[in-house]
Amino acid sequence: METEKLFQRIQSMIISSTKKPKYMSISTVKVADILGVEPFEIEQGLKELVSEGRLKKSKSGEPPYQEIYFLAGQD
Repeated sequence: METEKLFQRIQSMIISSTKKPKYMSISTVKVADILGVEPFEIEQGLKELVSEGRLKKSKSGEPPYQEIYFLAGQD
């Protein structure tokens, strides 16, 4: 999965989020289905984007304790 294409898709999903600050819990299965790839590729792409510093990853403070993603600099 091309990380730039994944980043653009994730970025638009986060920006369209109604939460303040903007963040999103991302379902790798749903994103993989939309992009026509395997969920593993999305997981790897998200890890790469986090390691590059383009996304920040956190855990929600309330059940069900989902992993949430922010655009870098928006937390």
